[in-house]
Amino acid sequence: MSFLAFLDKGEASLTEPLSRIVPFIVPSDLAPDFFVSNTPFFVLVDQDVANVGAVSDKLRAGVSGVLVRSPTLDIEFVSSISQFFVNSSIYIQATSNELPSAVTIRQIKNSGAELVIPTSQLTTSNSTASQINIVDAFLAPIQTDRADGLFPTVVSSSQQGGKSLGLVYSSLESIRESILTGKGVYQSRKHGLWRKGESSGSTQEVVKIALDCDSDSLERNIEEPSELCPAGSYTKRLFNDPDLLRSKIMEEADELCTATTKEEVAFEAADLIYFALTRCIATGVGISDIERSLDKKAKKVSRRPGNAKPQWSSKTVPPSTTQVTTASQHSEKPVTDEPIKMRTASLKGISQASREELLKRPVLRSDEMIAKVKPIVDEVRTRGDSALLELTAKFDKAVLKSPIIRPPFTQESMVLSEEVKSAIDVAYSNIRKFHEAQIDAGPLVVETSPGVICSRFARPIARVGLYVPGGTAILPSTALMLGIPAQVAGCKEIVLATPPRADGSISPEVMYVAQLVGASAILMAGGAQAVAALAYGTKTVPKVDKIFGPGNQWVTAAKMLVQNDTDALVSIDMPAGPSEVLVIADHTANSAFVAADLLSQAEHGVDSQVVLVAINLSPEHIAEIEVEVDKQARALPRVDIIRGSIPKSLIVHTSSIDEALAFSNDYAPEHLILHLEKASEAVSRVDNAGSVFVGAFTPESCGDYASGTNHTLPTNGYARQFSGVNTQSFQKHITSQEITREGLQILGPVVATLADTEGLGAHANAVRIRLRS
Repeated sequence: MSFLAFLDKGEASLTEPLSRIVPFIVPSDLAPDFFVSNTPFFVLVDQDVANVGAVSDKLRAGVSGVLVRSPTLDIEFVSSISQFFVNSSIYIQATSNELPSAVTIRQIKNSGAELVIPTSQLTTSNSTASQINIVDAFLAPIQTDRADGLFPTVVSSSQQGGKSLGLVYSSLESIRESILTGKGVYQSRKHGLWRKGESSGSTQEVVKIALDCDSDSLERNIEEPSELCPAGSYTKRLFNDPDLLRSKIMEEADELCTATTKEEVAFEAADLIYFALTRCIATGVGISDIERSLDKKAKKVSRRPGNAKPQWSSKTVPPSTTQVTTASQHSEKPVTDEPIKMRTASLKGISQASREELLKRPVLRSDEMIAKVKPIVDEVRTRGDSALLELTAKFDKAVLKSPIIRPPFTQESMVLSEEVKSAIDVAYSNIRKFHEAQIDAGPLVVETSPGVICSRFARPIARVGLYVPGGTAILPSTALMLGIPAQVAGCKEIVLATPPRADGSISPEVMYVAQLVGASAILMAGGAQAVAALAYGTKTVPKVDKIFGPGNQWVTAAKMLVQNDTDALVSIDMPAGPSEVLVIADHTANSAFVAADLLSQAEHGVDSQVVLVAINLSPEHIAEIEVEVDKQARALPRVDIIRGSIPKSLIVHTSSIDEALAFSNDYAPEHLILHLEKASEAVSRVDNAGSVFVGAFTPESCGDYASGTNHTLPTNGYARQFSGVNTQSFQKHITSQEITREGLQILGPVVATLADTEGLGAHANAVRIRLRS
């Protein structure tokens, strides 16, 4: 048989990846001098002991190692072979029926060679004259210097390409048990032999157990149960409904193709990968299978044109003749070259109708959104935790056993750098100081007439839910802004809701804040499903009396829906819309500062509302601000979001401070920033705004994070009638009155007369019966 025919016969072995360690053994008489050097395959040359020294240099360089067949297992001989095969794998096999002793096995292992024993000489029973116990053979080289006699063991996943799953410990007994049963069995330092998953039925299948180079540690490569999703979960539903899974793959692929911003593409790609991998797992395909397919494709020399199939293409695409695209083929400039620029308008000579158009925000179709969130809310309301876990798996891609974390929170969940921890601590101190100052010094007591004492006193809302968004940013600041006033007000139950990460954890920043504010529970859920759980409660999630916090349109619609349901008996802080800022600037304004303030809100989302009201600014000054907006935006990590929000934003030209403030009061912005020569004097003329930032050195960012004021503010023009979140938002005020006999003699006739006027005789009687006593 020729060498090439031999290779053709072994093609399947040649294409195995190294991680599988399937050797391709080439007889020495078929290994010619033109053997390819540095082959990517694991190739051994089969050599008998008498001819080891005759191996050519070129052959030694072209193979991965040598399998030496020897009549005896002489350790000195084994050591001498290494000089012929430097940096190669050496395998030794006895051609006789001689069984190796434990000492021989250990010596060969320590020499760097591997002993090959025919399976006919191995047994799972006790060793005999013709067979050696397989466990005894494996354990022969193993050693430890630990006082407890245990061996550190790294457990890795076969299904995840060898990904490490953690560190455990093994004993001689647990190793023996694993080899004999094929299951994951370890040694607990406290509880003895530990058969993983024995009680739950979720056992591990052992693929491979290997020693490290010093024979004092092990690696166990295992396969975990494929049933990783709980009953009732969304992933379980996908496994049970192939048609739904196919539809979701097609849907997500289409949404990925239509996504525009960097964040949208990442979001849709994550969805598509989730559904694609679900399809793979459902058909028994693992990551390693995908890797092998990619490797196989990479080895192909020829390539197809790569055109779309007819059903996916609206026109026939001619076959490509080249893979190179020249610069001349691009007639249009990339979008990144377009200036990031705001629209402009002037109030001079403008009609009232046109001015009102400038004051409008994008239409929020609350009725449509409420209709969309109602099925989600109803699911959680009727099915409780099971629906909540299913929806969390669907939307947040996190498979949880419980939606709730109760204190004490583990230190491992709050690991932060000292810099971040110190920053949170400073912000906490400032915010708490400002909100503590808002507490009433004591009950309000007024004697309205002789003998008539009226009072008002505050009591905390007992149970509050705080929604902290996830999405494209980590927001410990929102947890601070909601948690601190709840803590200061004395709320007994503080439930913090925030979407979990895909691995089922919560960001350590939010966990740390939850501990600072004394959260009684963390609800690991987001969106409408989190709002529903807070409003109605579940078996594990406490029902709350009021829900606070910003969120996307799904969260906002769910809050509006539940507050109007008398069964929920829950209120909300305020209606919410996209983030917004209005900056008023005069000739003293620093162009770079103004631009930075505009961008600090524009980066929140493509629907952010950004307005610059310019008071008699020169064309040169406006141009400076526009240049700064473009320059600073390009240097920001969220520039793709800014590209969506800034072109929809507005520069409004005004002729006076009076006109500028009048426009601002009508707009009622969430954030109002005053870049004015006499900024402090203008504050008294502000009637409608969520929060005001006064002067050149008061960036809105400080209020967002650490100055002390609250950043949960009314948007969408609601600053006309709503305040931002404050300590009193977490309290209700109760009134009382106490009237003496003498006081009733004076006030009673007045009350009786008014009751008679309204035709409420029982009211009048309640007074007169006392006056007659």
